[in-house]
Amino acid sequence: MTTLDGQPMSAEHATVPIGAVLHIAPAFIATAIDDDSGIETTIEARFASDRGRYVPMTIVNRAIREEFDELRLRHTAPQAIVQAAVPHCITLTMQEGSDSHVVTISDLTGSEGRILPPWLVEAVTKRGAKDERWDAIEVLYATAALASLPPVKLISLELDVPERTAGDWIQKSRAAGRLLGLKSNVGRPAGES
Repeated sequence: MTTLDGQPMSAEHATVPIGAVLHIAPAFIATAIDDDSGIETTIEARFASDRGRYVPMTIVNRAIREEFDELRLRHTAPQAIVQAAVPHCITLTMQEGSDSHVVTISDLTGSEGRILPPWLVEAVTKRGAKDERWDAIEVLYATAALASLPPVKLISLELDVPERTAGDWIQKSRAAGRLLGLKSNVGRPAGES
């Protein structure tokens, strides 16, 4: 993961405010190597504010060895690369007493692949945990929407709640002004049965 000028992506490159508490990198370059097929794929993506997500602008595939899968060279699947890159491009400020520091979503992601740690999931799913819940919904919604994933499904999975509850929380979070600049057309719209 790098910036467009080749610098390693870091929290300082997330300069575009989005939602109520997040910042994102305006663009990135991500490269993935598929050893099985012998193909390297490089994607340049930019945040499109009118779409509310990262849009691949350039996709380059190249063979990295003599024997490679010609069919896979012609048919790129950039979605998985974008999905893996997005958590490195979103930041939020963590408050710990009088101390605060900026972290990327990938810094939060645990070894089991979950974005939110179990203690935070427990805290935000408790009755009455509104502000903390909306923070978590914003983080999860942004992570999904920016990567063109269904936010309702990710929130349901991460918080271990039914999709109907996840959809309701998305609507309430949006009404509270927490999802400004974020939108998704992927999956079942929040609020539908």
